[in-house]
Amino acid sequence: MTGNPAAVATLPALLAHRAAAHGERVALVTGRDRLDFASWQERSGAYAGALRAAGVRPGDRVVLHHGTGGWTDYAVAFLAVLRAGGVAVPLSDRSAPATAAYVCEDAGARFLLHGAGAPPPALPAGTTVLTESDAAGHSPAPELPEPAPGDLAQILYTSGTTGTPKGVGAGHANLAYGCTLDERRRPLRHSAAFLHAFPVGTNAGQTMLVNALNAHAACVTAPQFTPARFLRLLAEHGIGSVFLVPAMAIELLASPAVTDDRFAQARRAVRLVGSTAAALPQPVALGLGRAFPKAQIVNYYTSTEAAPAQITLLFDPARPDSPGRPASLADLRVTTPEGGPVAAGEPGELWLRSAAAPRAYLGEADDGVFQGRWIRMGDLGRVDEEGFLHLLDRERDVVKSGAHKVSTLQVEDALHAHPEVRDAAAVGVPHPVLGSVVAAVVVAGEGLTPAALRTFLLDRLAVHELPATVLFRDALPRNEAGKVLKRELRRILAQDEPEAIL
Repeated sequence: MTGNPAAVATLPALLAHRAAAHGERVALVTGRDRLDFASWQERSGAYAGALRAAGVRPGDRVVLHHGTGGWTDYAVAFLAVLRAGGVAVPLSDRSAPATAAYVCEDAGARFLLHGAGAPPPALPAGTTVLTESDAAGHSPAPELPEPAPGDLAQILYTSGTTGTPKGVGAGHANLAYGCTLDERRRPLRHSAAFLHAFPVGTNAGQTMLVNALNAHAACVTAPQFTPARFLRLLAEHGIGSVFLVPAMAIELLASPAVTDDRFAQARRAVRLVGSTAAALPQPVALGLGRAFPKAQIVNYYTSTEAAPAQITLLFDPARPDSPGRPASLADLRVTTPEGGPVAAGEPGELWLRSAAAPRAYLGEADDGVFQGRWIRMGDLGRVDEEGFLHLLDRERDVVKSGAHKVSTLQVEDALHAHPEVRDAAAVGVPHPVLGSVVAAVVVAGEGLTPAALRTFLLDRLAVHELPATVLFRDALPRNEAGKVLKRELRRILAQDEPEAIL
């Protein structure tokens, strides 16, 4: 990859190395299932042989329809597809049947692998369906050619929070970027194990799969996220690193389990809490710092399109207005809409640079997202004079109200600061005079009223930032990756009659 003798060109090569070096070491734990490196190598080898026998050829797209409770089986299937020369197309088994059919059709997949349970209905005609049981009788060490680093390895679909999901292709070298053969350089060396509850089919989940292959720490996955179960896993496995999305962090901090004395020692043992997939509200970041008092809170800024490029933001509780100071600014730039530079502290469009061969959309124009190794993130932000990044909003979510532009992230931070607010999201809705105004959907305790919320917000927001209306709900609509479905919020707000707070 770079001339570094410790670098790895493909994930199958990394698995083969780790199986040979320390095959009995546990790589992945889900519930009662344990997967060590030797078993991972042998099971994926036999499965790869079965795929080749079923007709999978280099470049064939193979959909993997697996659930969060079957992470070990999914890990085997994913490496089997890569070893067989196929292109893995991860898909959660919680996806709607229409989504599964769309992904199979759009990716041009002729094969689908699934774990426990039934395959999705209404698959395109001619789709071959297999499970790991088809690997019975095949050699665990098949003679298969090593995939080339530049070959397409994965197609991952975006979350589709604003429209039809897009397939994003990644080559083998892209997936293996940063992986190593050098035991001294393995990430997460401060942890015996790390914990996550990300679903299959998400960029965050795929990052954890690569960590399971590459990290010093073993990967523990929660089959389904609940605060009490998550905290129990901390204690049972001696977890040193925790990875969440903001929705999980919000639920965790709202649970009585987070103050349960039975988990106090386990929480103090955590040294890293990482958040990804969406902006972490300031009050939530501060709450995580209190819940895990010995941990560094880290925001990972990346996207399905940009990975493996990411900015590691070290959260500073003394500067809660920022998600953190980037460890390096070399691969981040802030530009005008035309692509020119902006002055320090000025807002602009955010771009990340990939050191690996960049990804690309599947079979369609890139809409200006990819420019060489630079990837347009679709966010507005600024870097202040001290080097702290400030995320202002998603470009599409900025509310243009009269002469003002309102950041929904800033409104959401203010809402989350109220002690009775458990979850909140803000969107723009049409207004006959101003064009748009802010509306909020809030999950809160029964005692909170619109008038009390307005009084609270008056000290934190400018008049034009105050939500014109608020709707109290039992939960926010989110996709499986934990991202708020803002298009669904707008539909709800259009149908319901929110209470005015202005």
